[in-house]
Amino acid sequence: METTLRSLAQLPAPKTTPLQDVARCLLGSFMVTAGTGHLTFVRQDFQAQVPDFVPLDKDTVVLLSGVVEIGLGLALIFSKGPSRVRMGLGLAAFYAAVFPGNIHQYTHHLSAFGLDTDGKRLGRLFMQPVLMGVALWATGALQALRKK
Repeated sequence: METTLRSLAQLPAPKTTPLQDVARCLLGSFMVTAGTGHLTFVRQDFQAQVPDFVPLDKDTVVLLSGVVEIGLGLALIFSKGPSRVRMGLGLAAFYAAVFPGNIHQYTHHLSAFGLDTDGKRLGRLFMQPVLMGVALWATGALQALRKK
């Protein structure tokens, strides 16, 4: 059975638990805070994560991704119904899209965000799939995908 983007976007929204709702709001708040950091107080640290193969200025990438993170965070907090499932899918895709930045930071031994050893940077690589899973679980997207 082939799953298309269109069919994923039309997944029904299962009812979420209070724990999922709290996790979704915490994740959304985290995204808004991280996005704000992109634009202000940790802007330079985020530049360390932009891989060299990205054809844009590193600061431009950080600023654009910060705006996207703020938007995703707010949408995650306030989305309802089928939009909530789409937001979970979108945030998981965003986490997958920025994963090469975490790999870049690890492979180039770049210190940022207190990740000043290869062990800490390696540990962070394993957190990205966890964030993806939380985004899918907290929005009900994981349940919707299972029903599909």
